[in-house]
Amino acid sequence: MTETIKPGPAGQSGKMQVGVDSFAALSASEGGGAVVSATDSIGNLVQRIELADQAGLDIFGVGEHHRREYLDSAPVAILAAAAARTQRIRLTSAVTVLSAADPVRVFQNFATLDLLSRGRAEMVVGRGSFIESFPLFGLQLEDYDSLFAEKLELLLKLRESEFVHWSGKHRAPLRGQGVYPRPLQNPLPIWLGVGGTPESFARAGMLGLPLMIAIIGGETRRFRPLVDVYREAGRRAGHAPAQLKVGVHALGYVAETTKQAIDDFFPGYAKTFTRIGRERGWPPVTRAHFDAVMGTHGALMLGNPEEVAEKILSHSEALGGISRLTFQMDVAELTQPKLLRAIELVGARVAPILRGKV
Repeated sequence: MTETIKPGPAGQSGKMQVGVDSFAALSASEGGGAVVSATDSIGNLVQRIELADQAGLDIFGVGEHHRREYLDSAPVAILAAAAARTQRIRLTSAVTVLSAADPVRVFQNFATLDLLSRGRAEMVVGRGSFIESFPLFGLQLEDYDSLFAEKLELLLKLRESEFVHWSGKHRAPLRGQGVYPRPLQNPLPIWLGVGGTPESFARAGMLGLPLMIAIIGGETRRFRPLVDVYREAGRRAGHAPAQLKVGVHALGYVAETTKQAIDDFFPGYAKTFTRIGRERGWPPVTRAHFDAVMGTHGALMLGNPEEVAEKILSHSEALGGISRLTFQMDVAELTQPKLLRAIELVGARVAPILRGKV
C-alpha cells in the first residue's frame, strides 16, 4: 500500500527552493593538469551532496549522460549512495533522459530511491541535450519527439496506478501487470525538464507538471513568453496556479568576492563550452561572451553571495516568479575545495535571502 506523504519543509514553506545540480564531471586536481580518478570523482560528488544537506540546501540533482567526461550514466546509483549519508535534502535527476529509457525501470528505480531516502526522491524528465544515448540503446533519432511523448504518458500512468493497461509504438504493451515497488510519496514528484521549445512548455502546462527550465546562456527574461505559454496551458487544462511551479537550472558559482568567482570559473567554463561548441558548430567562447552572460539580464549566476541572490530574485520577477533555482557549477573544472566552499556559501548566505529570511 502506497503511503501518502507531504513534501518536506522546503516544499511546504512556499519560499524559493535552492540547490545544486551536477553532471558528475571528473574532478579537477588541485594542482591543475590531470583530473583525479573516476573513483575519487564519484566520492567527491557524494561528499558534496552530503555537505549540501548539512548546509540546509533543499535539493541536489544528478544528470544523465553517456559521454567520457561525465560519470552520471547511472544517476540513481549515485543518488542512492547519497541517500544513505543525508537526512533532509531532496534528491533528483537533472535530467533523466526518458526518451532512451524504459519508463517501467525508471519508475522502479526512483520508487526504490524514494524508499531508501524515506520520501525524498524526485525526478526531472526530459529529452536531453546530447544524443549519444540514441545509438547506444538502438533508438532512431528521427523518433526523438514520439519516443518522449509516449514514454512520458506511460510514466505518468505508472505513477498513478499500480496496475496499468497501456499500449504504444515503441514498447511492448502492459496488460495489467503490477509495477513494484511503490514509492513512499504519493504522488512521486515528476518535473518536466525543458529547453526552449514552445511545445514542451505547453505540454508541461497541459499535464499540470512542474517545469524545470535549463537556462545556460543568453538572457533569462527571454523565456518569459514561454513561461506564459506554460501557465496559460495549465490554466486552460484546469490546473491550479499553485500546481504550475517553475524552476530554473542555471550555470553559476559563488565565491567570497565577484573577482574570485570570475577568476575561478571563467577558464574552465570557456574550455568546456568551446569543446562542446566544436561538436555543434558554435564559435569559441570569448571573454566578451562571458561578460555578456555575466550582465544584469544574463543567465550566468556568478559572483559573491549577495550579488547572486539579488540577481536570482530579479530574474524570478522577470519570469513571473520561480519556485526553485539550482546551480550547475561543475562545468568549469573547479576543484573539490572550491565546490565545497561554494556550497557552504549558497547555504549560509544565498539561500536565506531567497527564502526571505534576511
